[in-house]
Amino acid sequence: MTYWQQAAAFADGIRSGEIPANELVRMACDRFVNDLERDDIYPHEDGERWCRFLEKLPHVKGKWAAKKQKLKLSPWQIFATVNIYGWKRVDNDRRRFREAYVEVPRKNGKSFFVSGLGVGHLTIDNEFGAEVYCGASTEAQAWEVFRPAKQICERSPDLLERFGIEVNAKTLNVLANGSRFAPVIGNPGDGSSPSAAIVDEYHEHKTADQVDTFETGMGAREQPLMLYITTAGSDMGGPCYTKRADVIDILKGSVEDDTVFGLIFGLDEDDRWDTPEALIKANPNYGISVEPEFLLAKLAQAKRSAQKQNAYRTKHLNQWVGAKTAWMNMLAYQACRRKKSQIEDYRGAECIAAVDLASKTDVACLALLFEHEGNYAAFVKHYLPEDLITGAADARDVTNVKRYQEWHSAGWITATPGNIIDYSYIEDDLSELKSDYQLTSVPYDPFQATQFATRMLESGFPMIEYGATVKNFSEPMKELEALITSKRIVFEMDPVLQWMFGNVVAKQDKKDNIFPNKERDAAKIDGVVALIMALGRSMYLKPQGYTATRGVIVI
Repeated sequence: MTYWQQAAAFADGIRSGEIPANELVRMACDRFVNDLERDDIYPHEDGERWCRFLEKLPHVKGKWAAKKQKLKLSPWQIFATVNIYGWKRVDNDRRRFREAYVEVPRKNGKSFFVSGLGVGHLTIDNEFGAEVYCGASTEAQAWEVFRPAKQICERSPDLLERFGIEVNAKTLNVLANGSRFAPVIGNPGDGSSPSAAIVDEYHEHKTADQVDTFETGMGAREQPLMLYITTAGSDMGGPCYTKRADVIDILKGSVEDDTVFGLIFGLDEDDRWDTPEALIKANPNYGISVEPEFLLAKLAQAKRSAQKQNAYRTKHLNQWVGAKTAWMNMLAYQACRRKKSQIEDYRGAECIAAVDLASKTDVACLALLFEHEGNYAAFVKHYLPEDLITGAADARDVTNVKRYQEWHSAGWITATPGNIIDYSYIEDDLSELKSDYQLTSVPYDPFQATQFATRMLESGFPMIEYGATVKNFSEPMKELEALITSKRIVFEMDPVLQWMFGNVVAKQDKKDNIFPNKERDAAKIDGVVALIMALGRSMYLKPQGYTATRGVIVI
């Protein structure tokens, strides 16, 4: 059976349900089957050639290396390789995919696999003067890809001789044509011209600077490849989660981009995490490179220890769980986001507008909540001092500054002049909202908001004190989780709010009351806090202060 046929068999097994997999993997397989019917691309022999090459490479670690065995590609690796390297465009006979995003749990053979791909780009890619880089946020991570590649070459004398590879301490070179393969930490700087760039564990990157520099340098190459291979992480505001969201849109067909390949293993939204079946579904190399006994032992530990649960779910089930002790099921939250959700659609409707002013030198948020027959729509406006966005106000907060700049440029954050928030911007937005919607209540935390509330009361706004207490927050926080789980609330595609939801930690007391918290100061949650306040006020206004699912709200 050819490798193309094996890739097709993998796709058929996924689509029929014979091979357990999540919906995102099924979408990738649907895309593959549909592509076979197209006339503008075609399956090229390069898919076979790359697979043959990889299976000639020696293992460099573990029992396979001890037995001097060659790499045996597993079905998911064959599927990925054939897709990435085998599809060619009819019009110019070049590779179709210029980006590939592969997300797979730990121990599924990704590091050695991608190391082999790096050696392939140095040798069989037919790129004169190839520049191959494995990029990472730390030196240790960069070497997770480069070290096996170096060891592959050292243990393959035939490979060294055939391609004239020179093995150095920190580079692999082909002297005949000036090709090189090297690790890169942080921003590689201008001047490089990558033919292939491998970013391992992209979830650890705080910014997209390294990737942006790689991509900028690829302009002179005819068929460059940007390869991301990663496990899930916890940073919902980072570049990896943004890239992941783009890939999911492509797999779903809501965005058309024929140059990006995506393969994302994991669980579906409604799957239980605490079962052996979940492990089989999320790990394509279950029983191959990852031992069932190892995973089942990790599962048992996660069941016993809440502290180990999220790490287990992230690394072995490929679930993005936000904070290390996260409150929100982010898959459920994602299912409530709508690209077509616009506040203008609710013009004239009743609305609760909650204000969380926090500190004048931090994020302030205005949450807008609409309800109709037990279903909700939520919108959040975010405000920051201009100096905080540019980095002039706090040079220590480099990670968030980069995000703030991107979100401000995209229109998700309102900047107010100077180094403190000008509350008049929020007052002006409330005045505009009052003219377009029926503001029934404006709950606010009285801490640091007395003067603001006084001005708004004098202007005729229905201001309501809403103190940050467990009594005020526990029930609406639980209700918000229930609304998201049951898909009775919709959000717009707000990346700032998504990040904040992923940062929320549920602080619980002995009476099972919960309160929103965060693990570190840089993990902002203000938009979620404002939304909980709005929902709490909505619950209070219902008959007897009850909702259908929760108890009394005290304000």
